[in-house]
Amino acid sequence: MAGPLAPTRTPEQTEEELGDLDRPWVTIVWNDPVNLMTYVTFVLQDLFGYDEPTATALMLQVHHEGKAIVSSGPRERMEHDTSRLHAYGLWASFQRDT
Repeated sequence: MAGPLAPTRTPEQTEEELGDLDRPWVTIVWNDPVNLMTYVTFVLQDLFGYDEPTATALMLQVHHEGKAIVSSGPRERMEHDTSRLHAYGLWASFQRDT
């Protein structure tokens, strides 16, 4: 006669969810009709320490493509970066990297 079946433990997170946790978050600057391109370049240099050619390239990406990723890392840091960009009057958001 067989005894009672032992309970089985299911993982609390699937491999897909664990992989999702490994993906970094990103901060995105969006194009807006308000800020001058030179100002956006200045802000990217001031906040993130980009040199002028890098900040200019990111600003041009925002201008031509409508957005650019300006930083990546843990969610908390991306929330902070987004808040700092808002303080400078830029349109920004953060999300999981795709």
